[in-house]
Amino acid sequence: MNSKQTRLHILDKAKDLGREAKTGVSLHCHTEHSKEMLDFVPHYAAKIPIVSYFWEKECLSYFGRKGKEPDFSTGYWSPPLTGNEVYRLEKEQINGMNLEAVVSITDHDCIDANLQVGEQNNHAQAPISMEWTVPFEYAYLHVGVHNLPPERTVEITEQLLDYTFSEESPNNEKLREVFALLDEIPEVLIVLNHPLWDIEIVGQQRHDDLLEHFLHEHGKWIHAFEINGFRSWSENKAVIELAESLNMPIVTGGDRHCGKANTVLNLTNAKTFAEFAEEIRVDRRSEVVLMPEYRQPLHSRQLASIVEILKHYPEFPEGRRRWFDRVHFDTGDGFGVQPLSAHWKGGGPKWLRRAVWLCGILGHKSMRPAFRLAMKREDRVPRQATTGRRRSTVIGEPLTTNVH
Repeated sequence: MNSKQTRLHILDKAKDLGREAKTGVSLHCHTEHSKEMLDFVPHYAAKIPIVSYFWEKECLSYFGRKGKEPDFSTGYWSPPLTGNEVYRLEKEQINGMNLEAVVSITDHDCIDANLQVGEQNNHAQAPISMEWTVPFEYAYLHVGVHNLPPERTVEITEQLLDYTFSEESPNNEKLREVFALLDEIPEVLIVLNHPLWDIEIVGQQRHDDLLEHFLHEHGKWIHAFEINGFRSWSENKAVIELAESLNMPIVTGGDRHCGKANTVLNLTNAKTFAEFAEEIRVDRRSEVVLMPEYRQPLHSRQLASIVEILKHYPEFPEGRRRWFDRVHFDTGDGFGVQPLSAHWKGGGPKWLRRAVWLCGILGHKSMRPAFRLAMKREDRVPRQATTGRRRSTVIGEPLTTNVH
């Protein structure tokens, strides 16, 4: 696909891309320092066959013991890999395509992994970045803030997190001040991550309304929209169309949480992240790659990731080896948020252990043909450049754009 802002490569097999560009840029990676929220658990547990039956029984039992529903808003889980392991895997994939590597790790509201990776690597190739949670009106959005200047990192990070965790209601004036601070640093790249995903689970229409209001108030500070390696092709295609309608470039974001490298990458002739940011911000052009793995059924890839999240890692330090060491929750016993392993010596209820086993079966690569048969037609990634037309009503009046 070629458009005003974006050139898109769709790969059906591994390829030497050294003739296409000098550098591969991997954006949006998560490490063990990323606190991933658990508030999605009730929503999805109620939809999974078999699991939903046991889930309902467990919730009723919890209510009988505690007199209230379990509160997942205070819990979180963390991905298994360290920052250095994530950086190494991303770099190896990019180098394997005959490209120099730039890797931007973006943990949720945290830069600890970046600082660790930066001890052994140049910040020009391993920038200090994070996925910033931005409260807005009745929900929130995720913004990739890439390449903070090392000498100002602590100061700027504190301002971002002060806004995120403020007890005051979201304030557009304060948010504009923070965005303006970031925007005035030329080497910083501000990306609206997975813009069409109803990650807050407020309902798609309410999310679309929220996105429209957000872009009306703060769109001038956003440098690019993200197409995401763990979102469907139909959704990413709609993001591309929306970006085109707003004359906005796109970048990729793999959103990897486990042991597999990102399935989407950016290509550039820039040598540093600062030069890459200038291409996006000033030249407003982008070249992106969908790796062969992105063509695999999304639900199959998601389950494979869940298998890695729930995997036992005997080589890890004590307290990080089992999945229930890496999931934290407040059971209401007065001790606050603790690892589930503090309560489950044997791995939790029998039904939950069986559900984990079932995820392992469904996430195996041998199940991919079944998932491929179940894929919606609009989510099948095209093998080559084709031309189509699609309508979008996300922002303002319906619009029609060309997609290749």
